[in-house]
Parts: sequence; C-alpha cells; structure tokens
Amino acid sequence: MKLLIAIILAFLAGRYIVPMDPNAKPTYGDSGLPKNCRAIIQANIDGYNSRQFSAEDALSSISRNCGMYGDGWDQR
Repeated sequence: MKLLIAIILAFLAGRYIVPMDPNAKPTYGDSGLPKNCRAIIQANIDGYNSRQFSAEDALSSISRNCGMYGDGWDQR
C-alpha cells in the first residue's frame, strides 16, 4: 500500500516538474493568429479546405513555421 501511494505521489510531482508539451493543444495569440504548430497546421488545413490557400501555400506555411527550424515549435 505504501508503495502504491509513493508511486502516485511521484507521478503527480513529476507532472508539475516536467513542463507540458507546448503543442499538446492549439494556442492562439492575442490577435487570434495561431501561435504553436498544432494551431498553425489546423489553420492551414482549414484554409486549404475552404479554398483560401492552395496546397502549395499551406505546405509552405507549415514548412516555414513548423519545419525543423520553425518558429512555432516552442511557443506557449
């Protein structure tokens, strides 16, 4: 029983110590524009589906913002 309580407490403490994934949920800035990769990708998919963006434009935006060196990866 003590071991189970210790495991639960360690799990809960770890959740507060280790930062959450900044892309776990879509985040938007004060202007309403997407701020992290999850939101950027969703905005591009929505823009493509509504024919606001071409496939090339959407993929270019995703590559620029969420590619290997993209600005959207570590935004909170």
